[in-house]
Amino acid sequence: MTTTIDAITRGRAVERVLEGHPTSDGAGVKLTRVLTQPLQRRLDPFLMLDAFGSDNRDDYIAGFPDHPHRGFETVTYMIAGRMRHRDSAGHEGLLQNGGVQWMTAGRGVVHSELPEQEEGRMEGFQLWLNLPAKSKMRDPWYRDIQAADIPVVTTPEGVTARVIAGESHGVEGAVRREVTEPLYLDLEIPAGATFAQPIPAGHNAFVYVYRGALEIEGTPVPVQRMAILANDAQSEGVVLRATEPTRALLIAGKPLKEPIAQYGPFVMNTEGEIRKAMLDYQAGLFTSR
Repeated sequence: MTTTIDAITRGRAVERVLEGHPTSDGAGVKLTRVLTQPLQRRLDPFLMLDAFGSDNRDDYIAGFPDHPHRGFETVTYMIAGRMRHRDSAGHEGLLQNGGVQWMTAGRGVVHSELPEQEEGRMEGFQLWLNLPAKSKMRDPWYRDIQAADIPVVTTPEGVTARVIAGESHGVEGAVRREVTEPLYLDLEIPAGATFAQPIPAGHNAFVYVYRGALEIEGTPVPVQRMAILANDAQSEGVVLRATEPTRALLIAGKPLKEPIAQYGPFVMNTEGEIRKAMLDYQAGLFTSR
């Protein structure tokens, strides 16, 4: 029988390893911006990845009060903690340990994400996924995915993959998108174990290590580093080897190859569309509660 790792005879190499930038957002939540704006073209269709994690309530307690979005999707993955979501389209939900919130801002939504805890650890990630031009003004959409509803794969080597989006080892993830075809895996890899994942050659891909350390085609990727995977027309995917017990995100997607115009929480294709987004928001034209 052919296994996934046997099928990957040429794995992607690491193009570069990057460190995120400490910053704050919302009402002062401390976080690390892993995927920054200068990387948007290189990692199209992904626009941003923030990592947050702290045991100090002062780093997160103020949360993210009401703020707008237009033109893309947000994917919030909570490793630990509790966050309440409310938005102007009438959606409300509790994001908690191991859960995912997938929100399509579309033509415009105002939402808040506020902690429902006074102490303890809060840790997770928010990924911004671009929408194609034809979908940027679609209706807003929202889904809460509880931890128990995220499909899990366990390989013979003991690697656990939570399949948030896409497909891995024959298991379909919680979410699929036709145009950008995102793959979003949260991997737990024992020391010395290997994990292989097919990735279409034309997709952009990266890995973020948030516990432990990896080696990819001989390149070490330490903790709190992002490895951008090289685009290689001959590769079938990527092979990861953990040099110690490791947790990492593997994210890939089909590039849109469209112009990107961004101003804060608005991501469109032209500067004119950005100005229109700002005027619409100021005029209260985003869906109101």
